[in-house]
Amino acid sequence: MSNDIVTVEPDSSLKTWGWISYILHLVVAVGAVLPGAQASVALLLIALVIDLVKRDDAAGTWQASHFSWRIRSVLWAGVAYVLTSWLWLLFLLPGWLAWALISLWFLYRIVKGMLRMSAGRSMEPSNVV
Repeated sequence: MSNDIVTVEPDSSLKTWGWISYILHLVVAVGAVLPGAQASVALLLIALVIDLVKRDDAAGTWQASHFSWRIRSVLWAGVAYVLTSWLWLLFLLPGWLAWALISLWFLYRIVKGMLRMSAGRSMEPSNVV
């Protein structure tokens, strides 16, 4: 059995689904960073469901890494928000600062993924933050 990597050309609808998901993530990420522009968590959940459902369709394509990238971004941000939620009990500033940093990190990951997808590039494991 050969260990050759086979490149499968993705279905064009995967790119459309990927853009829909990235845009939903971007709306939520910008809403998390800008005060008073809170986007609904429902948008994030819709994007996450899209990524989970379409990830298997993208298997073997360069776009598979984008589906995994978005899923990991949401999961890591969620874990970070939960782990730092106790800071809100201390004072307003530590909680706000922690969540602002997490939100900026999430925004960075979404923009980075959008730029790479726009260029037709995958999210290599070496680029995972």
